[in-house]
Amino acid sequence: MKQRLFRFPLLLAALLIVATTTLAAPSSVPLSELFPTPTQTKAAIVINKVLERYHYRKVALDRGFAASVLERYLKALDPNRTFFLARDVERFQNGARQLDESLRRGELDIAFDIFRVYRMRVDERVAHALKLLDGRFTFDTAETFTFESDETPWARDAAELDERWRKRVKHDYLSLRLADKSDEEIRDRLRKRYEGLARRIHQFKGDDVFQAFMNAYTETIEPHTSYMSPSTSENFDISMKLSLEGIGAVLRSDNEYTIVQSTVPGGPARESGQVHAGDQILGVAQGLDGPMEDVVGWRLEDVVDKIRGPKGSVVRLQIQPKATGSSKPVREVALVRNEIKLEDQAAKSYVVDDLGNAPGLKVGVIEIPAFYRDFEAEGNGTADFRSTTRDVHRLINDLVMRGIDGLLIDLRSNGGGSLAEATSLTGLFIDTGPVVQVKDAFGKVEVEADRDPGVAYNGPLAVLVDRESASASEIFAAAIQDYGRGLIIGEPTFGKGTVQTLIDLNRYVPGEKSDLGRLRLTMAEFFRISGGSTQLRGVEPDIRFPSADYISEHGERSLDNALPWTQIDPAGFRKVGELRFDALARHSAERVARDEGFKMLTERSRLVREVEDQKQVSLRESERRAEDERRNQRFKADQERFLRARGLTPVDEEADQVDEEALEKQREVIARIEAEEAARILADGILMQRTDNGPRAVMRN
Repeated sequence: MKQRLFRFPLLLAALLIVATTTLAAPSSVPLSELFPTPTQTKAAIVINKVLERYHYRKVALDRGFAASVLERYLKALDPNRTFFLARDVERFQNGARQLDESLRRGELDIAFDIFRVYRMRVDERVAHALKLLDGRFTFDTAETFTFESDETPWARDAAELDERWRKRVKHDYLSLRLADKSDEEIRDRLRKRYEGLARRIHQFKGDDVFQAFMNAYTETIEPHTSYMSPSTSENFDISMKLSLEGIGAVLRSDNEYTIVQSTVPGGPARESGQVHAGDQILGVAQGLDGPMEDVVGWRLEDVVDKIRGPKGSVVRLQIQPKATGSSKPVREVALVRNEIKLEDQAAKSYVVDDLGNAPGLKVGVIEIPAFYRDFEAEGNGTADFRSTTRDVHRLINDLVMRGIDGLLIDLRSNGGGSLAEATSLTGLFIDTGPVVQVKDAFGKVEVEADRDPGVAYNGPLAVLVDRESASASEIFAAAIQDYGRGLIIGEPTFGKGTVQTLIDLNRYVPGEKSDLGRLRLTMAEFFRISGGSTQLRGVEPDIRFPSADYISEHGERSLDNALPWTQIDPAGFRKVGELRFDALARHSAERVARDEGFKMLTERSRLVREVEDQKQVSLRESERRAEDERRNQRFKADQERFLRARGLTPVDEEADQVDEEALEKQREVIARIEAEEAARILADGILMQRTDNGPRAVMRN
């Protein structure tokens, strides 16, 4: 069941690929220490100047902007309006009438004042929640729990908040009851959850408060700009210097939940096949038999510390899958922390030769999970260092030797990587020419181009993308589309078209002995060679799969204050052909409508959208169980029908004993549903070319 409650102010993305460090147990920070320091004042002034001078988006620090900063800060602390009272907010707004002038001078009193009140309100709410836990709950009355949001009015008084929390605690209790927990276990778990909330808020130091407020400031400008305090910067340095060991997952905070944002190719999370983008992490345990700790409501950094660990050690995660949106099928996943090697992220290939629409044709598929480049080996002068382009070139040669008739590049779930690799990979399919334009904060436009004559492959080409294809993936797909070199198939991509850099603030204050921290700054934007940006809109496929119809707020489109789509003058380039894909799309749609695999994928997308759009849930147990069962049955029935149509016996991943080989085969078959249809689309194009001189650019450069 979708949960949308509260979150903590430090909203970070944490890549769990580092070894653990030993930390002393934090203690409660006295209120007397939660006041701004001279160092923070200096840092705020420097941040103002850097943002004004170098940020890609030019924003005037006026009263309207300052009011938005205050609103975002309150949203970061209390996004669902379950702590502050309306009178608190009114007082904050009155005290922030001169916030624009205060920000210019680096005055931060209002930010710390708000946080001290916030801590007091958290204590009050937690005390009330614990008192509710001592009472009795009944789940047979017709009552609903509404997921509050930043559009919910602020509570007028404590009595109104009490009622919101009565339903909230009842909802938390019912969610665990639906997961078959005993009453004793539920009360113990929720008591620890609520007490942990207050404890962690009490552990916030002045630097944490400052970072939270400055991030509210930067995120009011643009979502990818953020401030890192000295302690956060130190942890970032440690993570960059250590070997890639861990579970290989990027996490983010969403209200009180830790969400898997993405998994790293070659990492234990991705390889397990049981951890996916959008999943919620509810608990963490160490080793094969360590106790499971409930981490709902924890700060992201604290969850990261629990999941981190040395190579070879085991961490167990309790996961609520996004795919079902149900509160019952919570699963436990055991992962062995391991080193993530470059070869584990490398491109791989296979051949699809069982094409019902084109007997005898072969389509080679190259899966590219990331745009990687071994910069260390390259810097050391190693002539044969690993890179995406080199590996794909080798795979193309192998596939051509196997007699393929067309080539499909699979970029699904590829979150990007090296810009140089996106450029050079494009060069394998075009002769020479521009690949992407980069416009900086001063309006200067530079063009990244392929300057290496010749191509590695000039035959029929298609590129498969999805909603998780981002950044470098979008640059490559956009260039192939703009040149008319091949078909783009799948879903609209992520829409990440901005460039960030990390700035040490001390460089702007010569002689400053205190560490001012660092700023992650958006300083440029990517533009296609046709002139439009990849920002926000991403790359729209030539042929869309039906799952795209259920994408609502996703990727860059879901972020507040994201830079808008815009365009500049096109670069000078020559298209290699014009594509006609109406007939290809029509034939694909007819196949997809009959395909059990696509029926399953579409139903999954529909279920996810259904949960995302849900505004309230019943607090009557019988109704919730019936709803959960309905979703579970819909999810399982479609999957089983598809697998049996493929001649496979469905494997229950939740069973005590699982045939791992059969399970791996099942996952592979599901993962290739879209790739196989993309291959059929490409095969249709090849046959059209052979019969009526159809879309030539699908055929050759």
